[in-house]
Amino acid sequence: MNRNITVLSNKTKIVLNVGTILYVLMVGNIAEIHISIDRVYETRMTLHELSKLLGEGFIKVNRGCLVSVMAIHDITDKINLCNGESLIYTLRKKKEIMDLFREKQKRIIKSFSEEGTPLTQEEYHEYYKSFDYMPFAFTDIEIVFNEEQHAVDWVFRYGNEKLAEIEKLPLEQLIGSSFGSLFSNMDSKWLKSYERAVLYGETLELMDYSPEIEKNLKVICFPTFAGHCGCILFDLSKLKFSKNSVDLSLLNVVLSQNG
Repeated sequence: MNRNITVLSNKTKIVLNVGTILYVLMVGNIAEIHISIDRVYETRMTLHELSKLLGEGFIKVNRGCLVSVMAIHDITDKINLCNGESLIYTLRKKKEIMDLFREKQKRIIKSFSEEGTPLTQEEYHEYYKSFDYMPFAFTDIEIVFNEEQHAVDWVFRYGNEKLAEIEKLPLEQLIGSSFGSLFSNMDSKWLKSYERAVLYGETLELMDYSPEIEKNLKVICFPTFAGHCGCILFDLSKLKFSKNSVDLSLLNVVLSQNG
């Protein structure tokens, strides 16, 4: 969905990348277009008009709401989005909506092109060799989806020595292995963010405790190849913060919560 649409908002023509749109919500005769950077554009268009404009990557979940397939994390009693928001939908149509969601998400995941993606460990290393001696941990991971198109694990495709230090495992054991096969107590909070980076092209920062390696981590993840994301990892116990840094207060909260 890497294409643009043009809408009239507040008497100004706005060009929007379809891939950044999370959902569209009708409020009276005004369509609110919610995009991934916490911004909302209002336009006088019908939901039907916007549905045709946005294309097959969106699902109508009730009379006044269109949702991007890539923005949906899962469907329970609400539509749960990758950014943490939840939307109501027509519950009596749950099966129909879930079937359509799975069909469209499967199509999107299958459309991930392998063109330009390294095929061997040697090719991954050649592509990322500039990270070999960086003073921070870096890895490229490939997300694993189950038959229902939910992200369930990831595979390490590249990592540097600093990654091996943080994960407390040799690179030879990490590269080519899934996280779940190495750590049985896998915490889903990391997976949800990596899924967002892969499916929605977001760059995210996380600061939290990793029970798998018993460390407080700061992780920055971002999309790389189709179906992949890159992760920069920092061990918070070894990270020094500027006195006036906002992150310092966040660090204190994380450390206090995890002892």
